[in-house]
Amino acid sequence: MASLMEVLIDVLEQESREYEELLALSMRKTPVIVSENLDELSKITDDEQIIVSRINHLDAQRMEAVNDIANVLNKDVANLKIVDLIKMLASRPEEQEKLATAFDRLRENVRNVKRVNEQNRELIEQALELVQFNMNVLQSMNKAPETANYNKGAYSTGDMIGTSSKAFDAKQ
Repeated sequence: MASLMEVLIDVLEQESREYEELLALSMRKTPVIVSENLDELSKITDDEQIIVSRINHLDAQRMEAVNDIANVLNKDVANLKIVDLIKMLASRPEEQEKLATAFDRLRENVRNVKRVNEQNRELIEQALELVQFNMNVLQSMNKAPETANYNKGAYSTGDMIGTSSKAFDAKQ
């Protein structure tokens, strides 16, 4: 059982380190979103996908370790939580401390990643709203009412309010 706990602690520590890397990338992503640097955002997103893949692998290892511990303890794996394992290790304070520290560190890192990702999500939503607003303005310019401008022959020129040309300039 001691070796199973060591495996679990090791997996939790590795998972925590991966979340720290993910947090660093997420924090790097915030100014990139603000500056609208799509190339850099794409690179960061690719790096995040690699880390998430490693986290998923470690998560599977963690679940396997918890399953093994549940079998040894003859407990239902669906109801066995790491917090319960920490309480059960009261007779072994050194292992209990290591497991509690690894678990708390992982939980804090996950919480921080979630917070930064929420901020980034809100920034992206605001950027999308701004793009939608700009697109609506551009579309409404094409539907603006005609002016009351007449040419020398007393015919309406057909000019639209607020537009000088009907072409869309992608470089603006």
